[in-house]
Parts: sequence; C-alpha cells; structure tokens
Amino acid sequence: MEKKKKHIIFRILKATGISFAILLLLMFLLPILFPGKIAEEVKTFANNKLEGELDFKEAKLSFFEHFPSLTLTLTDFSLKGSAPYKNETLLSAKDVSFGINLKSLIFDSKITIDKIFVFDANVNVLVNEKGEANYNVYKSETTTTETDSSTTSLRLDKIAIKNTHLIYNDKSAKILIDAKGFNYVGKGDLNEAIFDLYTEAKIDSFDFTYDGEQYLKNKKVNADLITQINTNSLAFVFQQNNLKINQLPVEFKGKFNFLSNGYDMDFEIKSEDSYLEDFFTALPPQYVTWLDKTKVKGKTDLALTLKGKYIVAQNLKPNLAFNMKIRDGFINNNKAPIPVSNIFLNFDTKLPQLDAEKLQVNVDSIFFNLNKDYVKAIIKSEGLSKPLIDARIESKVDLAQLDRAFGLGNMDLKGNLNATIRSKGIYDKKQNKIPVTKGTFNLKNGYIKTDYYPNPITNINVTANILDQKGNLDDLKIDITPASFEFEGKPIYVHAKLQNFNNIAYDIKAKGELNIGKIYKVFSQKGLDLEGIVNADVTFKGTQNDAVSGNYSKLQNSGTLSLQNINTTTEYLPKPFIIREGLFKFNQDKMNFDNFKATYGESDFVMNGALQNVIEFVLTDKAILKGQFNFNSNYINVDEFMSKQEVEKSTVDSTTTATGVIIIPSNFDLQLKAKASKINFDGLAINNLNGGLNINKGRLELKNASVEIIDCKVKMDAVYGNQTDEKAFFDMKVNAKDFDVKRAYNEIKLFHEIVTAAESAEGIVSLDYKLAGILDGNMMPIFPSLRGNGVLSVSKVKMKGFKLMNVVSRKTGKEGIANPDLSKVDIKTSIKNNIITIERFKFKVAGFRPRIEGTTSFDGQLNIKMRLGLPPLGIIGIPIKVTGTQDNPKVKLGKQTEDLQETEYEGEVPEVLKEETN
Repeated sequence: MEKKKKHIIFRILKATGISFAILLLLMFLLPILFPGKIAEEVKTFANNKLEGELDFKEAKLSFFEHFPSLTLTLTDFSLKGSAPYKNETLLSAKDVSFGINLKSLIFDSKITIDKIFVFDANVNVLVNEKGEANYNVYKSETTTTETDSSTTSLRLDKIAIKNTHLIYNDKSAKILIDAKGFNYVGKGDLNEAIFDLYTEAKIDSFDFTYDGEQYLKNKKVNADLITQINTNSLAFVFQQNNLKINQLPVEFKGKFNFLSNGYDMDFEIKSEDSYLEDFFTALPPQYVTWLDKTKVKGKTDLALTLKGKYIVAQNLKPNLAFNMKIRDGFINNNKAPIPVSNIFLNFDTKLPQLDAEKLQVNVDSIFFNLNKDYVKAIIKSEGLSKPLIDARIESKVDLAQLDRAFGLGNMDLKGNLNATIRSKGIYDKKQNKIPVTKGTFNLKNGYIKTDYYPNPITNINVTANILDQKGNLDDLKIDITPASFEFEGKPIYVHAKLQNFNNIAYDIKAKGELNIGKIYKVFSQKGLDLEGIVNADVTFKGTQNDAVSGNYSKLQNSGTLSLQNINTTTEYLPKPFIIREGLFKFNQDKMNFDNFKATYGESDFVMNGALQNVIEFVLTDKAILKGQFNFNSNYINVDEFMSKQEVEKSTVDSTTTATGVIIIPSNFDLQLKAKASKINFDGLAINNLNGGLNINKGRLELKNASVEIIDCKVKMDAVYGNQTDEKAFFDMKVNAKDFDVKRAYNEIKLFHEIVTAAESAEGIVSLDYKLAGILDGNMMPIFPSLRGNGVLSVSKVKMKGFKLMNVVSRKTGKEGIANPDLSKVDIKTSIKNNIITIERFKFKVAGFRPRIEGTTSFDGQLNIKMRLGLPPLGIIGIPIKVTGTQDNPKVKLGKQTEDLQETEYEGEVPEVLKEETN
C-alpha cells in the first residue's frame, strides 16, 4: 500500500514537472513561432486603425517583459498626431508594450490586444484655437472598410503608464498642464461599450496654468479614481475620485463628454472641513517655503465648479464658480510676538460663460485681528470694464507687527496705518460715472525697506482724503495734505489737491531732491529701469479748461525741474535713453527746455524749445502734447531705434524674426527745426540733414529737407507713420541731381531693390521720383504695396555687362550694342501692383537706334518690347521681344508679348496713400 502511494505521488510530480517543462517550452517557443505573424498583424492593425504615423525601431515578443502576459514590445516608439498636427509627435516612448491574449492567439489564431504598457514616455496633447486636437488618431469602427482583413482587435482591460512626461496644451480653453513623473494604472472591463475604469495615479510634479497665469506649480498628486467610460459617445463620468494635492485632500466628481467640435463638462471639486495648513501646501512653492517657518491653524472649505458646453465655433463656454471659507484662522510667522488671529473669510466668485464682463466677486467678508488692531472688509463687484462696486474697508494696524506676523517676503514695513473707505456704485469712465466714495488714509512714521536696495525710505507721512458724493467725475475730490518722506538723507515734500476730474482743478507743490535710480531699485519693477537725479521746486495751480482755452493769466504754474544723468531703460527700447543734463522751466502752460542734452546708444541730441499743454497731457489721457524745438545732432543711428521688439513669425518651414517698425506717438504735435551732421539708416550714410520735421497724429513729416547721400545733394519731402508694431507706411518725393549710379546701387538698399538694372551700370544719373508704400517689420518695402512714378535722367552711363543687351547682341549678331553707352536719355517709369512700367524711350549706340518699352516685376520677370533701328537712320528696324528673367533673359524676334501677372496688396492702405495714388 505504501509503495502504491509513493507511485501515485511520483506520477503526479512527474506530470507536474512535464507540464511545467511544456509551459516553459511554450513560453520560449511561442515568441519564436509567432513573431512574424504578430508583428505583421500589429502593423496592419495600426495602418487600418490609426490616423497618425506610427514608427518604432525594433519589435520584441516575450513572456518575461510583463509576466505572465505575452507582450509585443516596440522600442523607440513614436506616434504622430491627427490633423491639424500631423507633423507633431503625440507620443514618444522608450518602450511601448502590447499585452496579447494567449487564448485567442492559440485557439482562434486571432491577436487580441488587452493590455498596454508605456514606459519613459513623452505625451504632447495639442488643441488649437478652433478646438481641433491631435489625439483623434484612433479610427472608429464605422470608418473602417468592410474588406479589412486584419485579425487583430483592441479589447483592453489594463493600461499602465510609468515615468512619463505629459503636456496638455489647449489653446481654445487657454489651459496648459505640465505633469512630470506621471505614473498611472487603469483597470477595468474595457471590452464593453460602457465600463468602469479603476485608476491609480501619482504625479511627482504637476503644473497648471490658465490664460497665462500659473495657479499650481511643482505639486505632488495622488489619486484613486473610479470613472465610468462610454466608448460609443466618448463620455466620462467621474463617480468616486479622491485626490491629494500635496497634503490637501480633494473630492472630485463630474462628467466630461467629447463632442465632435468641443466638450460638454460638469465638474465639482471640493475640499470640506480641511486644515488651513494643508491648503497652503497646495499653493505655489514660495508659499510652501513660507509655511516651513509659519504656524498656521484653522479650518477651510473649498469648492470649484465648471459646468456647460465648450464649443468655440458656436461661442459656447461653461460657467465657472469658486468658493472659499476660512474659520478661526491663525497665522504666526517665525514666532512673532503678536499673531494674526480670528481670521474669517467668505469668498465667492462666479464667471458665467467664462465671460470676464460677467465676473462676480463677493468677499463677504474678510476679518482678522492683530492684538487689538484689526482689518475688516466687505467687497462686492460685478462686471469688469464697467463694474458695479460695493466696498467697505476699514483698518487700524501697526505695519511692523503685521509684517512680522505674516512674514512678508522681500520687504520690511513700519508705521501706523488708519484707513476707512466706503464706495458704492458703477465705474464707467465713458459715462462720467464712478462709485459714490468717501475715504481717509493716514500713515504715520512709515518705513519701507526691500531686499532690492540696502537703504530704506523713512519718515513717510501721508494724510489723504477722497470724496465723491454724486457718483461722477465732476464731484471727485482728492486731497493729499501733506505727504513727505526721506530717502538717502534727502527730504521730499508734496502737497496736492485735485477736484472735478472732467475739468481738473489742481493745486500741487513739490520740493526736494530725489535719486530716482536708487529709489526705483527699492521696488525693482521688471521691464523698466531708471537712474539719475531729479531736483524739483515747482508749483502748479489752475484748471484744465484754462490751460486748454488759453486763459494763461489764470494759471499759476512756475518753478524748475533739473535733471542729471537720467537713464531710462524699458522693454520697448533695446538701449537706454540717457538725459545727460536738462533744465525744465515751468511758466503757465509751457515747459521750456534749456540746453537739453541726451544720448541714445551712439546717437546724441541737443534740444532747446518749449512744450505746451503739459498739465493737460499729464492729467488726462486724451491731451495732445504740443511743442516747438530746435534740434541738433552730430550723429543719429536710426537702426538703434528700430529694434523695439522681436516678433517671431513661424511658418511650416522656417521662422523669421522681425525687429519691429519705428513707432510714432499719436498724442504728440511737435515741430522741430532739425540739423544733423551724420545719420546712419540701414547701412546708408546720410550727411548734413537740414529741414523741418513735424510729428503729429502718429505721423512724421519731413518738409523741404536737404541732405547729402553718396556725395549728392538731395531734396526730399517725406511722410512716415506706423500702422501696427510690425507695419508702417511712407510717402516720399526725392529729387537728386548728378549722382553716381554705381554707388547708389551698392549703398542705397531701396534703390538696389527697385532699380535692379543699375547692377550693370556705371556713370552719372539724376532722379526725380515719387514713391509710397508699406514697410514690413524689418522696415523693408512690401513690393505689391508700392505706388510711384518719375524720371531717371541719364547724363552719361555705360551699361557694361548688362545681360539683356548682351543677349540681344548675340541673337541679332550686332556686337556693337553689347555694352551700350547712354547719354541724355530720360527714362520715365511708374510702379503699381509689383510691376514697373517703362515708357517708350530711344537712344543711340554704335550707329544703332534701339527703342525700348514694357514692364518688369520685382520678382525679376521681364516683358520688354524692343525695336532695333538699323543704320544709318533707324528707319528699318528689327522687332524684338524679351521675356524670362533679369538673370536669364529670353530674346526672340517678333512683337507679341504676354502681360506680366500683377500682384495686388491685400493689406490695409492708409488714407494718405490712397490720396496720393488716386
């Protein structure tokens, strides 16, 4: 009996061993037996089912990559997106593996992909302004043909993503998500049309940006989600979703449906009865750092909802709402002696249809204590450009204690601030409406010091009152009586009273010396930098109407403003504008410039003159600044003013950079008598400029100007103005006598582009021409926009090496006309729609009498008719037609030619150019 038991056990072990050996053998053999079939089927499946282009380096079949699944692994995998992003990569990964159902492979000879594994990937989801996305790469069943012979199907029950970088850039919704270290496992019966997907997700670093503003940065996210997915309609229902953003627990529910032209969404995100400290961990990094040394207590409730359809084509957008409450809040930074306590907040905001004009903000209310001091406010607002405001703000606070308790970064504050503001009503500047307002502001012994500059602003004392009882600008009164402070040992005093902002009555006094460079560094604003000394002793008193109407006797404006080494750097100019010295003297409505010296890069300026309407210009945004000046310069480099900003223009094949045109302010009316010894413009040397220069309504006009260019005296009238930052217009009249045509071609870019035939010319010519058109972002002419006409007078020119005449010489066998000498010939031309029309002209050369007329384009195309009059009198002539290009002219005998194709300018043409061209 004992032997029988041992025999049975032996047989069982033997069978088990054989089975295990067979299983191991199959695990090694199947990848060998089926790899060609599987790889081929996957490729066929991809071609039939995917819109995007798929590529990979190598295909490997194994049980051991994701045991026990049989997986096909594609290395160096890439998949491009769907239109309109077919050239952009949607997914690239070190490895993408497809789990294959072993049962269907062995028994049905059918390859069913039931798992997907993605490792070390980059996912780049793009949606353009029209809502067109690059992720629509999978073809639905209805789009496949009935003759599809593929035996491969996609019936997923698991998706695993590891160590992936995900970018979601939706320009239509203005949402940018950047998730690094994205790890995801999704399981469910994905074979069904409607199924539940159980998800675990972890993100090491999560960034969220909306409309250019970053709301989350470098946040860790942990999520356990249950999502119902309907593949028929591509709809998602988020049933049970528990998130954790750093330490803040968040509950997430809702639905999201992909529509053919947009989305339908209903989201609710909330965190109830959470700790206030956990809320700060979900904010940007600077607050997390602040939290490390700050004690925070209290409870908070958060709720965010987003509901509605987002369809760009139909202008449909969802409703956004956010609510936050804080109770029993407490903040104490770095063990400050007095904490901020009793923090109370009710904050509610709504943005119907994502329309900023319908924005509703309700702070009802905010309150906190600082020992016996307090700040309290109730603020309500509806609308944006014409908001309805209801605000009550009151504070009695020691700024030093507030600074220490909150731990305000980069700044030290001191002083006692008492403020009370009550404001209610509509703000509508066009309708002369402002909220009914009454407010007082009193700061004593104020002190400001920042990390940007070692010395503080001290002894700040400000008493200010604002009052408007009728709710319009006529009734508005602002009194600053007085304001004073000290900086770098220099006291500054300001006294100001302003009332009736439709006809401002002003009474302003200011006295003191200020180093604006150093005080500016205290606040360190990006994009602008200032340096220099301002010494002021001024008094301004009067009304806006008296200044405008010329009732100067009623004004009491006087005093001086001295400037030394004022250095202004802005993001709008590539170089600093430096006022070396200048004394402004104020007398009623005028501000006189006394020996005003300035430099900009290599350029230097000296001005004497006066500005009018200065007070109105400062106080209102509609005033025109008027002035008359004598302007002198030794050297002006115009190119340095052109690089206002770089404007990138991307195309499919290349990216070009425009420097931006010169911008002429629209609120200047300035008349200058200008003299400049040397001017550089785009490599062209201009000498001895002398003329009248007017700047008015965004246009620069040069009248009766004379200059020297390539040693030739030129008389010129010109008008210039900018249409946008990247386009400008010009209208010029030029009269130049007896200049070297070779130098003009080599040194004057506009002449080089327009008079292309001058490449082969040597000698002396004169030009009397009118030309108008549009300039691009590099201040170069847009040829189809050019309009002009005039005369090129030839005194004595040799057309040596001129290709056209050389070809005519070869075709006719007349060697004498190969290099013609021209003298006393007037060539009249006109320019329109990219075509230069040459009127008929005659000349003599080597006994022949050629006659030429026709057209040529700025693209170099030719349509020229010639008659070669034969010696002795030219009565008998040979008709010749010239086509082709200037580089490769085609000469044939005959008269018939074809008109060149005109190219009309499709952009906007200013009225000044329409008048000229008509």
